[in-house]
Amino acid sequence: MILRLDRVGISLPPPSDPDPEGAAAVQELMGGKFGEMSTWLNYTFQSFNFRARQGARPFYDLLCSIGAEEFGHVELVAATINTMLTGASPTDDGRAPEAALADLKGIGNPHHFLAGGQGALPQNSQGRPWNGDYVFSSGDLVEDLTHNFFLETGARNNKLKVYEMVEHPAARALTGYLLVRGGVHQVAYARALERLTGADLMKMFPSPRIPTEKIPESKPHIERGEHLKLYRFSPEEYQEVVAVFNGPHPETGEELTVADVPHPLGAPAHDLPPQPAVFAPDYAPEEIAAIAQKLRKKAGLPDAPTGTVSEESADMFQTLIGRTG
Repeated sequence: MILRLDRVGISLPPPSDPDPEGAAAVQELMGGKFGEMSTWLNYTFQSFNFRARQGARPFYDLLCSIGAEEFGHVELVAATINTMLTGASPTDDGRAPEAALADLKGIGNPHHFLAGGQGALPQNSQGRPWNGDYVFSSGDLVEDLTHNFFLETGARNNKLKVYEMVEHPAARALTGYLLVRGGVHQVAYARALERLTGADLMKMFPSPRIPTEKIPESKPHIERGEHLKLYRFSPEEYQEVVAVFNGPHPETGEELTVADVPHPLGAPAHDLPPQPAVFAPDYAPEEIAAIAQKLRKKAGLPDAPTGTVSEESADMFQTLIGRTG
C-alpha cells in the first residue's frame, strides 16, 4: 500500500512563459525507456515478486524504498510538464472552440492538447506510449540489481541531456533535483551489488562523467545533504535498508545515511489555472467552481478548500469564486 501526501517533491517555479516544445522533450523523463515510469515500475514489480524476502530483507527493503520514491518522481515530472504547458493555448480570446487551437499546429506534442487536457501523458518525447516491456523483473536478485544500476545510469544520461536542451525554469528545477536523487539510487544499487558480490562499481562514479555539483540547480539539494540520504517512505517499515545503504559516498567520501524521517517534506503544488480551450477542467470552469462551492457548503465544510496548495493557488481559487458570485 502507498501512503499518499498532497505535496510534490520540491517547490517548482510557478507558470511563466509556456514552452510546449520543451514540455515535449521533458516527456522523455516521464515515459521514455529510462524515464520515471520505468524506474518506478521496474523496482515496484521487483518488490512485488521478491521471494524469500525475510531472509534477504535488507535488499527487499531497498527496492521498496526506492520504488516508493520513484512514484513521487512521476508526479513531479507531470507537474513540471503541466507547468510548462500552462498558457500555451488561449484562455479568453473570444474565438470559437474550433479555432482556439489553430496556432498550436506543429508545435510540441499535439497529444498534449488533443488528448491530454494540456497535461502530461505516459509517453516519451516522440509521443510514443510508455511500454510495459521496459519492466525487467527476472527474479534473480543480482541480475535485477545490476539492471537497476544501469537503468539509473541511463536515466541520469537522459536528465543531463534534457537539462542541456530545455531552459525553462521548471524543467531546470526538475532536472537539478532528479540528478541528485537519481544519483542516490545509483549509489544504492552499486553498494547493494558490492555487498552481494564484491564487485566495486564505485569506481564508475560519476556516470555519465559530469559531477552533479557542477549543475547550479543541483547545488541547493547537495548543500542540504540530499545526495547522501535514502528515505524509507514508511512510518515504521523497511528499517533493514540500513544494512545495505551505508559507507562513504563514492564522489565525496561523506557517509551515506538512511534518513530518520520516513520521507522528505516536499512542497505544496501549484493549482494550475484552467485551460478552457482544451476543456480543462471544462469549457466554463467557473461553473464547476460554483458547483463545488455549493457542495462544500452543503457538506458543512469551510468556504475555502481544505487542501494544502501554494499561495498562488489560493489566490486563483478566490478569483474563480469571485467570477461566479
